[in-house]
Amino acid sequence: MSRSQSPSLRVSRRQLLQAGGVSALTLGMPGMVAARVGGERELGKGAAPRSCIFILLCGGPSHLDTWDLKPEAPDGIRGPYKPIATTVPGMRISELHTRLATLTQHFCLIRSMHHVGNISNHFDAMHHLLSGQANAPLDSPYLGSILSKVRPNDQSISSYVWLIKCVGDPVFCAVNIGTGGHLGAGHSPLFVGSATNHPAMPTFKAPDELLPAVENGRMDDRLRLLEGLNSYDSSGVVHRSTRDWQALHHRAVELTKGAGGKQAFELDREPQSVRDRYGMHPLGQNLLLARRLVESGVGFVTVNGWTGPAKGAVGGGPPASSWDMHGSEMGMGSAFGEGSYGMGWCLPCLDEGLSALLTDLEDRGLLESTLVVVTGEFGRTPTINQPSILPGRQHWPSCYSTILAGGGIRGGMVYGQSDKIGAYVKDKPVRPQDLGATIFHSLGVPLDLRLGNDGFTRPISTGEPMLELFG
Repeated sequence: MSRSQSPSLRVSRRQLLQAGGVSALTLGMPGMVAARVGGERELGKGAAPRSCIFILLCGGPSHLDTWDLKPEAPDGIRGPYKPIATTVPGMRISELHTRLATLTQHFCLIRSMHHVGNISNHFDAMHHLLSGQANAPLDSPYLGSILSKVRPNDQSISSYVWLIKCVGDPVFCAVNIGTGGHLGAGHSPLFVGSATNHPAMPTFKAPDELLPAVENGRMDDRLRLLEGLNSYDSSGVVHRSTRDWQALHHRAVELTKGAGGKQAFELDREPQSVRDRYGMHPLGQNLLLARRLVESGVGFVTVNGWTGPAKGAVGGGPPASSWDMHGSEMGMGSAFGEGSYGMGWCLPCLDEGLSALLTDLEDRGLLESTLVVVTGEFGRTPTINQPSILPGRQHWPSCYSTILAGGGIRGGMVYGQSDKIGAYVKDKPVRPQDLGATIFHSLGVPLDLRLGNDGFTRPISTGEPMLELFG
């Protein structure tokens, strides 16, 4: 519509929203709007060529007690767990990973992750990890937002979904988790679930019916009214903010004509035996939900590694910090205990859910097309904190471990080494930007791609992919 349009067609945003029965809150969250797409599609018929399930163990798990144990280290460094043999000769992991030990042929274990510089707070470490960059600018988009931009899928629920946004203390939430960074709000994720509404609960409700059912003819009228909301800069071009806003509303109108995208969220369609295999805790059921979302065509799913409260525990902390195991120093109980912040609870939950996910993806023929990433934002100190009271470990960015499976990754291998006490990388160092580049390589995203708005572009990655992991 031209700038000389009739004044009678110029309506306020509020008037349009009220007329269409659409809330401003809903339309301010493009990921949420996208949740209505593709509801009539059968699960499994629209999987993307390559998808990613990114399991973020928020808080930073101890590499020395999970995937890089040091049984020969002295007291005060080695933990209480013994390494056990796996299906891959020489690859040994924690004795609490009894199921994963039988599946090591499917994944690569990286033992040489590290941050550039002493980034020992959750906020910065997570920001750099999720953006796939070192020294990432504050407005850097995260990996899922980038994939949403370069490989959008308008026929799926959403291009980018986050299962349980971190909440509680803001130190656990990197700045652009919900914004899309400099790519704009249109590439922010759809958030699903919370501490009080997660898929392990019988009362779990997906983000359904976000937009009211409105007759198609009325919504077409609203679409015409929408065109009256243009605002222009001095050169006569519609402002970018207006274009973004209108694009979201066009999407909303489009979505109201669909049947909704709820099927993927209906976990009761799964046999109870399958649900039990994943574990009836938030992490297990979110991993099952992630598998269903990938089958529905979602390109990037981030799963918060929150395991929920331990059995018999009162409370469980915010759904962001299961793995922030400081021990008694922060009132969390023993990091080696069976409480909500203890590896005796969290590691079996991870073992249960991750092993079920890998098995399920393999059985369904989806492992090759689905990259699974399991990592924290950093590792833990070699020295055990307050070992004679309720022990724990501090933040440690200089060395940690990551698991990669599927997506063309060669399984059954260990990449890189740490030193004899797990303090520093000894061989084949991997930086956040290298992990990001490897993810993009797996997903078929050109690494020389530059993205940005208003004429200013930036490379999506400055890292080097670990090509040895493929083939």
